[in-house]
Amino acid sequence: MSRETPGDAGQCGAARLARAIIADRSCPPGKPIVSLKPAIAATDIASRTGSSYPLPFRKPVETRSKRRIGDHFGLTKYGVNYVELPPGAWSAQRHWHTHEDELVLVLEGELVLVTEAGEQLLTSGMVAGFPAGEPSGHHLVNRSNRSAIYVEIGDRDDRDEVYYPDIDLELRRDDNAEYVFRHRDGTDY
Repeated sequence: MSRETPGDAGQCGAARLARAIIADRSCPPGKPIVSLKPAIAATDIASRTGSSYPLPFRKPVETRSKRRIGDHFGLTKYGVNYVELPPGAWSAQRHWHTHEDELVLVLEGELVLVTEAGEQLLTSGMVAGFPAGEPSGHHLVNRSNRSAIYVEIGDRDDRDEVYYPDIDLELRRDDNAEYVFRHRDGTDY
C-alpha cells in the first residue's frame, strides 16, 4: 500500500466526518467513526482520485481511484483499500516500505506488476505480497484497454518510511511526526 497522504491514517476523514454529521455525532481527533452497518458494498464507500505526490510525480497516478475500506470501518491496525486503475494508470510510483507489509489481490481485469525482478502479468484472483524492509520497489500498471480493480492491504506502523528507487523521492516523518515527502538528500519538497 503506497503511503501517500501524510497523517491521514486513523484520522477523521471527510467521509467519516460526513457520516458523523448525518448521525449527529462529533468526530474527535484520533477516534474514527465506524460504519453504522456491519457490511456494505465496497463501491458505496466514497472514493478519492489522484495522489498527494509532489507535482512532478503525480501524472501516472492521477486517475487512480481509492476507496478506504479500512478507514470506513474504523480499522486502526491495518489499512485496506479498494482501488480502480483505468487504462494507462499506475497504482503508485515504484516504492518499498521499511516497516509495512503489503498485499494486493486482483479482483477484475489485468495489471502488470513491476518489481526489481522484472514484470509479471496479474489477472483476476492473483495475489502478490511485499514484506516490510525488503528493498524491492514495486507497483502495478494497467496496460490493458479496460479498468482493473484490486484490493491492497498494509499494516500501519508509525515507524514506516517509503523509498522510491526510480525517482528522487522519499516519504519520512519530520520532527513533528508528520509524514513529509523529501528529496533523497533530505530536503523537503
